Amino acid sequence: MQVKETVADGLKHEFQVSLPAAEIDAKVDARLADMKDKVRINGFRPGKVPVAHLKKVYGRSVAAETLEQMIRDTNAQIFSERGFRLATEPKVTMPTEEKEIEAILAGASDLNYSVAIEVVPAIQLADFKTFNIEKPVADVSDADVDEAIKRIADQNRPYEAKGDGAKVETGDRVTVSFKGTIDGTAFDGGTAEDIQVVIGSGSFIPGFEEQLVGIGEGETRTLKVSFPTNYAAANLAGKAAEFETTATKIEAAKDAVIDDEFAKTLGLESLDKLKEIMRERLTQEFAGATRQRVKRILLDRLDEAHRFDPPPSLVDEEFNLMWNSIKAEMESGGKTFADENTTEDAAKEEYRKIADRRVRLGLVLSEIGDKNKITVTDDEVSRAVVDRARQMPGREKEVWDFYRKNPNALAQLRAPIYEDKVVDFILELANVTDKKVSREELYKDDDEKSAA
Repeated sequence: MQVKETVADGLKHEFQVSLPAAEIDAKVDARLADMKDKVRINGFRPGKVPVAHLKKVYGRSVAAETLEQMIRDTNAQIFSERGFRLATEPKVTMPTEEKEIEAILAGASDLNYSVAIEVVPAIQLADFKTFNIEKPVADVSDADVDEAIKRIADQNRPYEAKGDGAKVETGDRVTVSFKGTIDGTAFDGGTAEDIQVVIGSGSFIPGFEEQLVGIGEGETRTLKVSFPTNYAAANLAGKAAEFETTATKIEAAKDAVIDDEFAKTLGLESLDKLKEIMRERLTQEFAGATRQRVKRILLDRLDEAHRFDPPPSLVDEEFNLMWNSIKAEMESGGKTFADENTTEDAAKEEYRKIADRRVRLGLVLSEIGDKNKITVTDDEVSRAVVDRARQMPGREKEVWDFYRKNPNALAQLRAPIYEDKVVDFILELANVTDKKVSREELYKDDDEKSAA
């Protein structure tokens, strides 16, 4: 075997490799000899088939398999000897001329091929014991509990009829019957009887609720609306429609009385029990928000401490995934870059920076996990699948079968578990101190990022 490095450009390397015909032929003969006791050919006793005859019958296919294995083994040896960690799959370029290929398969010619790779750079990990991280912690106040219960009460508030001559106002609940048409033709799902609509809830397609404001009981109106471009039913998406709509009942919302009786409507014995359960739920929510803030702070610290050029192909792949998603989302929402106060070029530049950061942090977390033997067990992945299944009552088996049959989907569950275990490992070494904050401060960073 002869190996010559022809390209060494940063993280990109390319090698010209030559495998001697004699070596190829010897390995082919060895595989054929190994087949003697395993194949059955008419006219020959088991184990007595001459290798020459096997070569005549199976020589081409065995040679192809042998070459494939030799290339894999040779490449692995080249990369291992140089301490390379591959960022992507090797790109092997083989001879293309038919005569040359036939000569190689027949053992009459050396195999000359090239292999191009992109490698992961050597990563010098920071000393995590020098990391100082403030963990924002918020206590659940009585006001937080009362506010959460009020939101539940608002969602379950009672309604009462407004009486004769009443007109629909925002916040009212109106019962309607309607018949929808597109270009004068009724469509599936466009007709309904006695449907309750809370005006201002945004539960119907844009424009539907707003045009009901001012309608009276027994009155019929033709509502003109357009289905969103990202509407679930593709045959309706983006189309203009008319709904002949009749209001049959108009009700006004009443303020819910938050007391023991209200708690009982939720299946609890008292208001105190409702407050207790809500405090526990908010405590878990605050803890989750704290975890996300600490993780983000830590990732920012890792980003600052590990500056290197990641493999361009990985950055390109990450960028393309994000960019395609962003473009699809904007198109479905009918938005332009101007609507976001930016340009396409500026947005691309920003998302490429994000892709660069994601790839670098992924490589750093992987390096930390490898060096400290952090792994994800099958039991941990199975528990994650069970959690997913529980989120879809009645379809548990369907979810389980989906992950069992889709290794890529299973890997997507494994990745965040691995990341969290690495994060926990670093936090154990770092100097983490609690910082008391208000609920508003705890969630402020999330609000700002959502707005951005």
